[in-house]
Amino acid sequence: MLNKYYQELKPVIKSLPTNPGIYRFYDKDGKIIYVGKAKNLKNRVSSYFNKESGFSGKLKLLVRKIADIDHIVVDTELDALLLENNLIKKYQPRYNVHLKDDKTFPWICIKNEPFPRIFPTRHIVKDGSQYFGPYASVRMMNTLLDLIRQLYQLRTCKLKLTEEYILKKKLKVCLEHHIGNCKGPCEGLQTREDYENTIVEIKEIIKGNIYSVIQQLKELMKQYAEGLEFEKAQVVKEKIELIERYQSKSTVVNPRIENVDVFSIITDDESGYVNFIKVVNGAIIQSHTVELKKKLDETPEELLTLAILQLRERFESNATEVLIPFPLPTELPGVFFTIPKRGDKKHLLELSERNCKYYKLEKAKQLELVDPERHTRRIMACMMKDLRMKEEPRHIECFDNSNIQGDYPVAAMVCFKNGKPEKKEYRHFNIKTVEGSNDFASMEEIVYRRYKRLLDEEKPLPQLIVIDGGKGQLSSALKSLDRLGLRGKVSIIGIAKKLEEIYYPEDSLPLYLDKKSETLKIIQYLRDEAHRFGITHHRKRMEKGTVKSVLTEIDGIGYSYAQKLLLKFKSVKNIKKASLEELQGAIGKVKGHVVFNFFRKKNIV
Repeated sequence: MLNKYYQELKPVIKSLPTNPGIYRFYDKDGKIIYVGKAKNLKNRVSSYFNKESGFSGKLKLLVRKIADIDHIVVDTELDALLLENNLIKKYQPRYNVHLKDDKTFPWICIKNEPFPRIFPTRHIVKDGSQYFGPYASVRMMNTLLDLIRQLYQLRTCKLKLTEEYILKKKLKVCLEHHIGNCKGPCEGLQTREDYENTIVEIKEIIKGNIYSVIQQLKELMKQYAEGLEFEKAQVVKEKIELIERYQSKSTVVNPRIENVDVFSIITDDESGYVNFIKVVNGAIIQSHTVELKKKLDETPEELLTLAILQLRERFESNATEVLIPFPLPTELPGVFFTIPKRGDKKHLLELSERNCKYYKLEKAKQLELVDPERHTRRIMACMMKDLRMKEEPRHIECFDNSNIQGDYPVAAMVCFKNGKPEKKEYRHFNIKTVEGSNDFASMEEIVYRRYKRLLDEEKPLPQLIVIDGGKGQLSSALKSLDRLGLRGKVSIIGIAKKLEEIYYPEDSLPLYLDKKSETLKIIQYLRDEAHRFGITHHRKRMEKGTVKSVLTEIDGIGYSYAQKLLLKFKSVKNIKKASLEELQGAIGKVKGHVVFNFFRKKNIV
């Protein structure tokens, strides 16, 4: 039995009810290490002790540490989900998933005071003030605050503007009033009602309800115009234009999408990345992405459910429609989930998924810059697992043949170390023992030559050999390894180009790797790099073979001089007709004289 406390826990487990609820696992020190929810408490808790062989390493470690169990019964599965969420936030158990934020995000605060100030803050004080956010982008928040300052004349001072102080005339207007940034409520130059109306409009703008604010301002502008107050109407008109310019900078989706939350998720072996987008009146007003570190191999559905609960609470969302990529096991009261298949809502979900991918890539790049070896270890561990190897493929070599109808057969070997090209270790091979076009025999020759040399020179062998080709090329390479006594000492695979099939020795069924996996990407990179390197060498041999004609038979005229002559005169016939001066101008006095005499002495065309 995996858990040494099982005999003591057995009566507790057997007596658990079959109702919905939450359960808590404690370690030997009485500390909560995991909180979970269940539709059926007895079945769920029992499962931890009944399926040990199928558990992951993390889950086995959790079960090993369980010393005590308690539970809370609730009415519904939803109640269990909400209670689980609250307990996780309160106790932060080691084996539960937590939303991972690297910093405290800013909020916009409307202070609870007479003539409220509006300012950014990273600290929430429970004094009755209103907070809007948080904002993942400080730039976005500052743009919104700049718009508010341009539209409205608000006080920025910290004076206590009670009616008593204002009536006693103890306060004086400051420079902000004189330059037009404040209407001077401190001297009673602005009524509290007028100021409060301004705050109501600002709240609507912050919430994203820009359309309703524009409509109200247009109505006010019309009233001023009808009352012949054209200066005031002009001021309101300028405000409307400013709001519309700000609105045009927002990502507009569809005005008919009024109040919707969008959630998407992508996962890997270690984490889940969840993006949240808030849409109000057809415009995206907020977007935020978080990372959730997996603790016990949680499913995407479990991670997304947790994120939806916490992010909607954090952003104080009251949207009744939530767009998601797949069905979730739990319903939320007053909320209906939509899985869009087409149209603007589908585009929103795709945009959210792209944000997840970009966030993941950025995190990976940052991690690689800060700790490149950790990134390498992760890639190597992934390759070892995907390719069913016993050790990490830190050193990989890939072979490829190149020939055209048997002419100038060559081969190439490229070397990758720690998942990256090691170009100084690249090698070209001219096929020596094979006549005509025979890929299998050529592969056998170059693999034998490569590893015979490494053995003779006592150099380290790779952990993995990749053969560009299917079962035939792989079998040929294996013959060479057999002759050298390396079979079983070095892992070897073949990759077929059409369907990216991975072949193993003496296994007729190929392995298909995930098209998006990093393992397949590295193998494809190896294969493509070997092909490129081989083709380059093959072209050079073809060029030399083409030039190697009458010209290279002349004593003292090599490949480079022959190339210069052909580049200048275009054909051997023209070279024969050229004057001495023309030949010397192309390749120098001495070499030009040699070529001139050769064609004068021999009747060669």
